[in-house]
Amino acid sequence: MKYVLYYWPGIQGRGEFVRLALEEAGAEYTDTALGADSEGGGVAALRGVIDAEDVVRPPFAPPALRAGRLLIGQTANILQFLGPRHGLAPRALGDRLWLHQLQLTIADLVAEVHDTHHPIASALYYEDQKREAKRRSEDFVASRLPKYLDYFERVNARNASRGGWMVGNALTYVDLSLAQVVAGLRYAFPRTTRAALRRRPRLAALADKVFARPRIRAYAGSGRRIAFNTEGIFRHYPELDRNG
Repeated sequence: MKYVLYYWPGIQGRGEFVRLALEEAGAEYTDTALGADSEGGGVAALRGVIDAEDVVRPPFAPPALRAGRLLIGQTANILQFLGPRHGLAPRALGDRLWLHQLQLTIADLVAEVHDTHHPIASALYYEDQKREAKRRSEDFVASRLPKYLDYFERVNARNASRGGWMVGNALTYVDLSLAQVVAGLRYAFPRTTRAALRRRPRLAALADKVFARPRIRAYAGSGRRIAFNTEGIFRHYPELDRNG
């Protein structure tokens, strides 16, 4: 099956979690974010599935994945669909539910990362809420981020005898997603993350192992992986980092 991924151009955002799964699977897909509006890509393609009157089940927001007749929204939902079809999820129902639970927890963390630089409103510029962002970030790096990282480190440790992956004895989409989170944190909060990962070596090793996989390494070096920047979810503002 050839897929179509709809996402905003110019940023990794939540679309990157889906891209990593598609890349690891070796799936054939079109990424509309990399295409021009005049060629059926870009924002025009995205608006065509979100705002079109003839879409019976429109997604609320990107990412969205076209898979045959299916149009699937929500990152965790898309990954729950792709996982079993491409060897990125266990077979047992209990394991799949556990995998989905972890992915939803990752979604919670990603939302909190976003709110460090936009604590008041997404419609406002960062410059319009810098004071509030500073306060929100101080709490995030001191309290919220350690809580999430400790949790994922603990989950990984309990599965250590099965290869160091998060669930079962093989890589899953949650491993890919956690690696993306670690990469984003290393960009957005380099000082904080460097210190945090020294105390959570399993997460650091997991992220490095994921990005060393042949297909992921090839994707990262292909020019198709959009660089982190100050328009996406993970944004580097030095003043928001610890000691910034």
